[in-house]
Amino acid sequence: MRCPFCGHVDSKVLDSRPTDDGAVIRRRRECMACESRFTTYEKLEASPFVVIKKDGRREAWSPDKILRGLITASEKRPVELVALECLVSEVERELRSRYEREVPSKEIGELVMERLRNVDQVAYVRFASVYRQFQDVRRFKEELERLIEGGAGSSGAP
Repeated sequence: MRCPFCGHVDSKVLDSRPTDDGAVIRRRRECMACESRFTTYEKLEASPFVVIKKDGRREAWSPDKILRGLITASEKRPVELVALECLVSEVERELRSRYEREVPSKEIGELVMERLRNVDQVAYVRFASVYRQFQDVRRFKEELERLIEGGAGSSGAP
């Protein structure tokens, strides 16, 4: 593993441990040249996953793209980044168990919203407004009413 400080290619592993969900191994390393310490993450390389967009286009699965959308929806909300990362991991795990190589984008959005609703209701409404492309206030109000009637998840209070 190349040292991020000096670029030397030899390092030794000081500590290895699985992350909370067990899907990733966290390794603490030390550079053999400059003795700087750094952390790496080892993850099983999964088979390519393709997302089928609404218009029929296909693009590579990108968990980072979903995470960026969740971060935007959660801006100025008391939602920890680790909770959003776990949400993305859960969605990916479920999609890979249901689909072999291709997944409709609609399925991804619905799974994300289902989980986000239980994390933070304000972030959920923000995400839903972009995902569902509300065209008017009436559609937005209908979604809020469904959320209030369901009563699930956090109150969204700061």
